[in-house]
Amino acid sequence: MDWLLIILTVAGLSVFETVSSIDNAIINADVLATMGEKGRRWFLLWGLIFAVFVVRGLLPWLIVWATIPSLGPAGALLATFSSDPAVMAAIEESAPVLLIFGGTFLIFLFFHWLFAEDKNFGLRSERFFSQQAVWFYATVSVLLAAIVWFALQLSAMMGFAAVLGSTAFFIVHGFRQNAEVQEARLSQPGISDLSKIAYLEVLDATFSIDGVIGAFAFTLSVPLILIGNGVGAVVVRELTIRGVDRIRSYCYLKNGAMYSILVLGVIMLANSFGFHVPVWLSPVATFAIVGYFLYRSVRIQKKETTGTA
Repeated sequence: MDWLLIILTVAGLSVFETVSSIDNAIINADVLATMGEKGRRWFLLWGLIFAVFVVRGLLPWLIVWATIPSLGPAGALLATFSSDPAVMAAIEESAPVLLIFGGTFLIFLFFHWLFAEDKNFGLRSERFFSQQAVWFYATVSVLLAAIVWFALQLSAMMGFAAVLGSTAFFIVHGFRQNAEVQEARLSQPGISDLSKIAYLEVLDATFSIDGVIGAFAFTLSVPLILIGNGVGAVVVRELTIRGVDRIRSYCYLKNGAMYSILVLGVIMLANSFGFHVPVWLSPVATFAIVGYFLYRSVRIQKKETTGTA
């Protein structure tokens, strides 16, 4: 991998991690506003270290270990921080299982947002799909059946990994639904700053799953994933401190994140089935999609400022 491609990959990972964590930054800011100065400083320093080095280091390690059990926990840990060609070759050999798992997870994530989540409508079709929320489960069930059917023609493990991807989605979705309930409870008086910090750390872990899984669509090099996602995590913390109100005003950034997730999910599935997808496509597509919805957001901002909307 040449240096230009490495820079492009890390930049794409950073942008994807940032935009996919927008909701996390907003929730962090809302909860931090109810905390004391000491609690805020503790979270922004030690919470950042935990988010970058523990969560975004632990998750790739677990994914690599689960994908290549023969490495064992120690071997998978070394693989997480190694650029050894032999280790990379082992990861690439098991890539179809990893990619079909991640692709299924991301596809489910996108369709849940499209059908069932509240959103600013960036495209006309989004309003239609939001009115068909009852069809979410039918849609993803049919998709899962098709993915598993074709995967079983190649490998039983690929079919199992696709099912695990759907299972992971519903587990993470359950945690996030519970987080919404807990956020309302934390706004009540008498809740300690320690409880709020613990809540934010658990929430960050659940939100980071999207970025870590999606990162494997950019590269199978775990060190690059750690760098790109780490930079994105730092940016999210900066937005939490200084720029949440500004980020809220970019009303279509979440749309850009979700369409990026769709494209990355499709790329992962295509790669898992043996289709050659250029390495540069994931970061370039992410830049293009996020850039388009950022442009749309800025236009809306200007119209509202001038009073023409």
